[in-house]
Amino acid sequence: MAAIMDEFDDEDDDLLASFIEEVEGVQQLELLDFPFPFKPYDVQKKFMENLYLCLEKGQVGIFESPTGTGKSLSLICGALKWLKEYQEKQKKELEELIAEEKTSSSEGASGEMDWIAAFVEKKEKQESVERAKEKWKELEKQESKLLEIKKQKQNRKRKRDKSEDEFEKLLKDAQTVNKDQEVKGEGQEESQVDEDLVPEDYHSDDEVRKEEESDEEVVSDEGSHVTKIYYCSRTHSQLAQFVREIIKSPYGSNTRVLSLGSRQNLCVNDAVRKLNSLSLMNDMCLDLQKNKSKGTEKKESDEAVQKKRKKLGSNGCPFYKQETMEDLGNQILTEVTDMEQIVISGRRMKACPYYTSRLSLPLAEVVVLPYNILLHKAMREASGIRLEGNIVLIDEAHNLLETINAVYSVMITGAQLSKAHSQLSQYEQRFRSRLKAKNLLYVKQILFVLNCLLRFLEGRTDNKKQRSEKSESKVLTVNQFLSDSGFDNINLFKILQYCRKSQISKKLNGFVEKYANCEVKIADKPKENVGISGFLKEIAQTKENLVEETQTTDNTRQSEKAVVLRSPLAHIEGFFASLTSADKDGRIVLTRHTLLKESTLKFLQMNPAVHFKDVLSQARSVVVAGGTMQPVEEFKQQLFYAAGIGPENIHEYSCGHVIPSDHLLALAMKSGPLGVDFDFTFSSRENSALLNELGLVISNVCNIIPGGVVCFFPSYKYQHLVYQHWNKSGILAKLEKKKKIFQEPKLSSQVEQVLGEYSKSIQKGVKGTGAILLCVVGGKMSEGINFSDDLGRCVIMVGMPYPNIMSPELQEKMQYLNSNFPKDKDGHLPGQIHYENLCMKAVNQSIGRAIRHSQDYATILLLDKRYCRESVRSKLPTWIAKDLQRMDKYGPSMAAISKFFQRKCSNNPV
Repeated sequence: MAAIMDEFDDEDDDLLASFIEEVEGVQQLELLDFPFPFKPYDVQKKFMENLYLCLEKGQVGIFESPTGTGKSLSLICGALKWLKEYQEKQKKELEELIAEEKTSSSEGASGEMDWIAAFVEKKEKQESVERAKEKWKELEKQESKLLEIKKQKQNRKRKRDKSEDEFEKLLKDAQTVNKDQEVKGEGQEESQVDEDLVPEDYHSDDEVRKEEESDEEVVSDEGSHVTKIYYCSRTHSQLAQFVREIIKSPYGSNTRVLSLGSRQNLCVNDAVRKLNSLSLMNDMCLDLQKNKSKGTEKKESDEAVQKKRKKLGSNGCPFYKQETMEDLGNQILTEVTDMEQIVISGRRMKACPYYTSRLSLPLAEVVVLPYNILLHKAMREASGIRLEGNIVLIDEAHNLLETINAVYSVMITGAQLSKAHSQLSQYEQRFRSRLKAKNLLYVKQILFVLNCLLRFLEGRTDNKKQRSEKSESKVLTVNQFLSDSGFDNINLFKILQYCRKSQISKKLNGFVEKYANCEVKIADKPKENVGISGFLKEIAQTKENLVEETQTTDNTRQSEKAVVLRSPLAHIEGFFASLTSADKDGRIVLTRHTLLKESTLKFLQMNPAVHFKDVLSQARSVVVAGGTMQPVEEFKQQLFYAAGIGPENIHEYSCGHVIPSDHLLALAMKSGPLGVDFDFTFSSRENSALLNELGLVISNVCNIIPGGVVCFFPSYKYQHLVYQHWNKSGILAKLEKKKKIFQEPKLSSQVEQVLGEYSKSIQKGVKGTGAILLCVVGGKMSEGINFSDDLGRCVIMVGMPYPNIMSPELQEKMQYLNSNFPKDKDGHLPGQIHYENLCMKAVNQSIGRAIRHSQDYATILLLDKRYCRESVRSKLPTWIAKDLQRMDKYGPSMAAISKFFQRKCSNNPV
C-alpha cells in the first residue's frame, strides 16, 4: 500500500485516500460476523454485508430480496449489527476526545506555530470537547434511565388497589349522563357551555403567544433521543410479523422495540373507540385530556360545566395516568412486544398505550410504524419522530411512489362543501355577536372560499336547480384553478394558520353535535347583499331536503356517513393545504356530475420527491426494500435524483432466490393448442376463440399439475366475463371435474373464508387433484398472501394488467413526467415508461406469491405474446427473468410442464 502511495502526487492524495478507505471497508466487511438464528444462506450474508456498508456510508439503498429468502431477518441482523457497533464506537470516540483534552491541556503550544492559528485551533478543540461532554452526559443519563427501568421492572409489586369492578364502575360513570341534572338549569347552562364552541380572541396573523399550546398534548421529552432504526411497512400485520422476527433473532433479548400507531389502533377507551372516525377520536381524546388537566389545576363548581364534562366523558380519560403509563412504558422498553400485545397490556394495566408509546420513543432503538406516519410530515411531527442521524428502513416499498402521492392527494365532494358551508353559516349567525373581529373576519373568508368552490362546481344547493347538462372531467393546474374559482386573492396560508390555532373545525363539530336536531335559521341580509344572503338562505333551506333524501338510503350506510361527515370542514382544510403546493407539483381534477353533491374536486400530488426530500435529507441513511423492486430506474429518477440524491450516493443490491434453479419453471406462452395467439389487448381480449383457447390451456394444465393453481386476471370485470363464458361453453364443467373452483371475493371480510376452503380442498384431495383459485391483479390476494407448497404449484398470469389509459389522472401524470424528466437511453418517453411500469409492478407482485422457501417449487405461466418481448422480460424479477423460456408453440410448453412435475413428484412422493 505504501508503494502505491509513492506513485501519486500530493494533489491526488485525497482521491487515493478515498480509494484505500473503500478497499479497506470491503475487506473489513468480509471479516464481519453477523449474528443469525441459524447459518445464513450466501444471499443473506451478502445482503447483510451490503446493508451494513450502506448504513456505514450514510447512503440511500435499494435492496431487492425475493420473498422466501429471509429478507426480514437479514434486515434485522444487518441493521442491528451496525446499530450496536455504532453505539459502542460513539462511546469510545467520546471517551477518547475527553481524555485527549486532559492530556493536551498540560502541553504548551509549539513556539513555531502562529499564535492566532494556535488560538483558533485551541478554541475549536474546546468547542468539540464541550460538545463531547454534553453528549457523554446525555448517554449517562440515558443509561441511568434504562437501569432504573430495569430495576423497577424487577422490583415492581403491582400496587394497584382498585379492583376490576371499581374500574368498570368508574368507566360507566364516566360515560353516563345524569338525566336529572340535565333537566335542571338548562337555560343557564346553554350560554356557559357554548363558551367551548367560541374560539378565543385571535390577535394577529404574525403574533405567536407564548401561552398558546398546540392542539396535541405535548409529550414530555426527557433528554435526547438515542440513535434508532425506523422500520415501516404497509400493514399492521406485516409490522407485527417483523416484531416477531426480532424476537426470534439473536438481538431479541437486548433491543428496545416500540410500535407506533394511531388512536384507532392504540386507544383503549371504549367511549372514544366507538366514534369510528379518526378525526372525531382525536378531538374527543384531546377534550378528555383538557378536562383532566383543568380538573387538577382548579376546582370547577359550576354545575353546567360539570354536566358538560360528563357528556364528554367525566373529568378526563381514566387511562391517562402518569404512574400507570410509566409502568407500561417500562414494560415496552424491557420486553419486545407488538402493537396487539401493547393494547392488551394497556387494558390490563389501565394505561393509555397511545401516549405511552410516545413517551417511550426517545429511548427506543427500533421503532416500527405504518407508512402514513413516517411519510406524512404533520403526522411525523405530531408523533415526536426525529429523523436526524437515524436510519429509515421502508419495507414492501415497490409502490412507494404511488403511496406518497396518495398520502398527499385529497378529494372533496359537493355534498361535503354544501354541508360545511351550511354548518359554518349557521355557526356564524348564532355566535356573530360573540366572535371577536379577527375571528369573524376569518370565518367569513372561509365561507367565501367554500362559496367559490360550490360555484365552481356549477350547481346551486337547491335540488331543483342543481343539475348540470352532462357529466365531465377536466384537469387544471393549481394556479389556474385558484384563478378560475375566484379566490386567488385569498391568502390560504393565513387561513390555514387560523384554522390550526383557533381549532375552528373542532368548534364547528361541537356545534353540530349539540344542535344536530335544531334548525338554526339564517337571518335575512339587507337588500344590497341579496346575492350572497340569497345563496346562504338557499343552503339553509335545503337542509331538510337533504335529510329526507338520505333517509331513503340504507340505514347502516346512513349511520356510517353521519359519523364521518358530521362536520366535513376538517377534511376540507386538508384540501386547502394542498392548494398551497407549488403549481408544478400538483393538479386539480374536476369531475362534474348531474347532481352537485356527487361532483368532486381532487388534488393530485404529482411530485413525490418534494415530500420525501425531508426524509432523505434528515435521516443518516434511507433503505427501501422489497421482494420485487423491479423496475428500479423509476425509483431513482422520480424519488432520489429529483430530491437531489446523486448516483454516487445510491447503493443497489439485488439477490437471487435461495431455491435451486430446477425448482422453478417459468414459461412465456405465445399461443394455445388450436394455434390462437394469446393477444389479451383491450380490443381483442373478449374474442370467443381466445377465451376458448384460454380455457383449454388452463384445463390441460390442471390435468398435469397437482395441488393448487392460482390464476390472475387483469380486473374483476374481465374475470367475471371469462367465468361466464366458460360456464356457457362447458369449459367450467370440465375444470370442476379435476379441481374445485374458487373465486376471489370482492369483500375483504370473505377473503379468509375463501382461502380456508381453498386450502382444505387441496389438503384433503387425493394425488393429482386439488383446487384452482381465480384472482385479480391488484386485488386482495395479489399481495401479502403466501401460496407456498401445494397451495401454489402453478401461478398463471392472464394478459398484462395495464391501467385505463383514458383516465384523466393517468394522462396528466404521464404528461407531467414527459415535461419534467428525460427520455431513457432507447428514446422512450418517461410517461410511457411509467405506464408500462405500473403494469409490470402489478405482475411482479402477483407472480411472487409462489415459492416461499428454499424447498418450495412451482411453475409460472405468462399467457400473452407480449411477455416474449425483451423489454417486458427485463422488467421481471431477476430470479424469474434469467430462467424465463419463450415458448412459440403449445406442444413443447405442455411437455416441459409435464416433465417438471414428473421429476418433482418422483423426488417428493406423496
